[in-house]
Amino acid sequence: MKLIHVVGARPNFMKVAPIIEAFDEYDRQPGRCVPVEQLLVHTGQHYDRAMSELFFEELGMPKPDINLNVGSGPHGQQTGRIMEAFEPVLLREQPDLVLVVGDVNSTLACALDAKKLNIPVAHVEAGLRSGDRSMPEEINRLATDAVADLLFTTDAIADACLHREGVDPSRIFRVGNVMIDSLLKHRDKALQRPTLEELGLVHEASRQAYALVTLHRPGNVDDPQVLRGIVEALMEIARDMHVVFPLHPRSRARFAELKVLDALEAAGIRLLEPMGYLDFVNLTANARLVLTDSGGIQEETTILGVPCLTLRPNTERPVTVNQGTNRLIGNDKQAILGAYKDLLEGSESKTGIPSLWDGRSARRIVDALVDWYAGQHTAELKLHAVGR
Repeated sequence: MKLIHVVGARPNFMKVAPIIEAFDEYDRQPGRCVPVEQLLVHTGQHYDRAMSELFFEELGMPKPDINLNVGSGPHGQQTGRIMEAFEPVLLREQPDLVLVVGDVNSTLACALDAKKLNIPVAHVEAGLRSGDRSMPEEINRLATDAVADLLFTTDAIADACLHREGVDPSRIFRVGNVMIDSLLKHRDKALQRPTLEELGLVHEASRQAYALVTLHRPGNVDDPQVLRGIVEALMEIARDMHVVFPLHPRSRARFAELKVLDALEAAGIRLLEPMGYLDFVNLTANARLVLTDSGGIQEETTILGVPCLTLRPNTERPVTVNQGTNRLIGNDKQAILGAYKDLLEGSESKTGIPSLWDGRSARRIVDALVDWYAGQHTAELKLHAVGR
């Protein structure tokens, strides 16, 4: 089975790393029924060291076999460039399967390319829905699932979304959360990092000392009025505790345009460059709370047991609200401060762990794909076994 893994942006790396490793482990097994050849294609959607290269090193991923180097740009332009660059790769390599993860532009672009060439597509993190079609990621999720042949889900809520959309149940596989595979594997190593010492937080790592913030969604950083309300809320929180804020490159550019960087720094908020995976896990695990509009962080805080206030009216990961530490609070200043005060007074979210978020999701994906391929190529595999 020749398969191509696609990565393009920072959230993809934590999801693909355990799948590549699980296939490597499978391929080393004596008597395995399906030989596997893996190729890793990096579209270059995130291309600087902090957003891309460092993650490969920390997660132990192989260097990409192919880098498309598409770079940044508006959604339509970037998606089109990825499709234009990826199609020749498919024509040359002729894979049996293209595996895409998550909901970034690279996910949709490469899935569409593959299907137009009649190459099967597997989508990891299928079925996630926020119900908000103003989010580009929601469009990517819907369109990718519409063309995917094999859909790997994280939980029963995602299964139900796909059922409502008419997906054949035989194509849906609930496997758990591969990003949690990466988190559980690297958590101890991350916690040994000198992250807090380097940031001057070492003596205050009691989870009472600082709030961690991440923001990058257009709905939060592109509207000046909304952003100023969020900034004012963060400035008030900074009167009670340290606020640490690694800035996404897009957010930093918008903050500079809207002239809010000086106000944040004047309030004592620590503005950081994007961090590597291990340092960010360390910073998250030791935070008193996290304020974010990210999807993946909602999941990571659930596993780490850290209260998470999500500055959005909806989430494509509702299981983190139903079972985890996540609370949806929107982006209004008073709502943010109200939720923050409730949390400090002890009104925290649930702290359960969703089913199958156990570090073995990638192995389930490998088992399902091997079974699928064997079912498609029974005669060929018998000939291979005889020849061997």
